[in-house]
Amino acid sequence: MLFIWVCVVSIKFSAPPISPEKLPTTLSLESTLKELSVFDFQVESSFLNKEVARLFRDYPLLPGVILTEKGEFLGMLSRRRFMEHMSRPYGVDTFAGRPILALYKMAQTDILILPGVALIVMAAQRAVQRLPEELYEPIVVELEPQIYRLLDVHQVLLALSQIHQQATWYISELYYNLSVTKSELEVANSELYRLANSDSLTQVANRRRFNEYLDQKWEQLGQEKAEISLILCDIDFFKKYNDSYGHQAGDGCLQEVAKAIVEGVSDSAGEVLGEALVARYGGEEFVIVLPHTKPEIAVYIAEQVRVWVKNLAVEHLQSHVGCVTLSLGVASTFPRSHIAQKDLIAAADRALYLAKDQGRDQVILDLGH
Repeated sequence: MLFIWVCVVSIKFSAPPISPEKLPTTLSLESTLKELSVFDFQVESSFLNKEVARLFRDYPLLPGVILTEKGEFLGMLSRRRFMEHMSRPYGVDTFAGRPILALYKMAQTDILILPGVALIVMAAQRAVQRLPEELYEPIVVELEPQIYRLLDVHQVLLALSQIHQQATWYISELYYNLSVTKSELEVANSELYRLANSDSLTQVANRRRFNEYLDQKWEQLGQEKAEISLILCDIDFFKKYNDSYGHQAGDGCLQEVAKAIVEGVSDSAGEVLGEALVARYGGEEFVIVLPHTKPEIAVYIAEQVRVWVKNLAVEHLQSHVGCVTLSLGVASTFPRSHIAQKDLIAAADRALYLAKDQGRDQVILDLGH
């Protein structure tokens, strides 16, 4: 603390900074007035105006003075109001030799007093809500009970600008992170959906996805009065293949056959390709769902699939053909309320049984629907 003695009347103050202090770099929406640079400048009400004028001259950044009476807070007088009254005609003659209390009583106006824990954002709002003539009056900050400091409103507005920039940057980063997170979540959800609906070994749709898809298309095609076809495929003599070549080779065979079925469908399905679904039905059986497909088209697609698998030329010495082959059963129907999905599956299964019974490596169409 620095004490200046003039005519046995004291003025207590911490010398104001010659230039503005830098704002903290960590200001946020939760920052308070305690984090800003304040002026500790107090004078007793009996202090002469000419001495206050000298101090304002020596400290050009000082926004005002806090007045005390016998050490107790009395009020605040801003530099602007002090200079306004001193610069009036005969102002110096009238006030220079008189105590500052006399000028204070004439220039007194409402004072904005805020606690040190007040948010900067709130303080700025309160400051700009004042009357126009009071807009740039300093703010009195009560840091602790009966401990008062002066705060230049310009400091508050600068701090608010920095907080706004920080908040804008934070919100931009938040939106960016949210968009990235959303994108990552979409990818993750898509992958989870794929995993939940794919057969882990062959990577085609699993039985769960088949049931779900058939339900969807059954209702849709029933409303459209459109046809649906189903192809059941079974690898011929697959148990013998496993027994002869081992289960690891059997897994490899299932993978190759699944890939060939997909390629055969892609090569021959034409306009219905976008709706076709290949799924593993169970064990060595696969199923192909063909919405909007007539039986003759379904038979053609089944035949192409049979050829694709046979052309793999996967050795199978326990088969009379000498390589891995498929037997396929085809069934078609128009979904109706009196026809259940299981009836279509049963029809395709009957056709598959006939294909195997009649020598395998062939396609049979069930004519019951």
